[in-house]
Amino acid sequence: MIKLTSIDRSEALRYLACHDEKSIGETASVYLDECESRLLEVVTPKYLYKYIPLSFENGRPAAEGCTLPLEGKEIAEHLEGCSGIILMCGTVGSGADRLIRVLQIEDMAKAVIADAFAGAAVEQVMNEAESIIRGEFPGKYFTWRYSPGYGDFPIEIQKQLLDVLDAPRKIGLCTSDSRMLAPVKSVTAVMGVSDAPLPQRKRGCVTCNMRERCQFRKRGLHCGS
Repeated sequence: MIKLTSIDRSEALRYLACHDEKSIGETASVYLDECESRLLEVVTPKYLYKYIPLSFENGRPAAEGCTLPLEGKEIAEHLEGCSGIILMCGTVGSGADRLIRVLQIEDMAKAVIADAFAGAAVEQVMNEAESIIRGEFPGKYFTWRYSPGYGDFPIEIQKQLLDVLDAPRKIGLCTSDSRMLAPVKSVTAVMGVSDAPLPQRKRGCVTCNMRERCQFRKRGLHCGS
């Protein structure tokens, strides 16, 4: 079980394109405290994962025992040398979505700040979940988390990934017809697992299919991937 008692403020500020709290003014600083506090009252962090053996055929990875397709050149490169994969997902729950909608009516500035905090919160959930998962596989080596939508790894796979995890039933995490996760502040990912050390894989903007229209890059920042 994961419980959030605080949210990474520096991460939330980065989502807001602010370098530090001093740069946003006294009023906004008060909003930060309020939005963090209100979010912590409503978030319900949850995660799921499943280990699946991995095989390769002509350089293409295949998840054994399930129909989940691992399509794309870059996911194949990412998983090279791995004998298995961890499918995982995490969410802060629908309470965060509801709070943001309420704040959009009350005060749009607070809604924007709450949205940034919720984004930071789900990253905390995924980081903590990854730490727990790694601890359950002593002696293994892992790639970093690779999410649908990175590079040429199709975002459409999210529904199948969630189905394999039985996420809709177990934690209420689904996808909409427009491929959006619901609750919105959720993440899906794949990690490679190996018996031997793995070379450092490329990550960051170069792997993301949003790089040409990313608002972080336009401001000279990055999302943390």
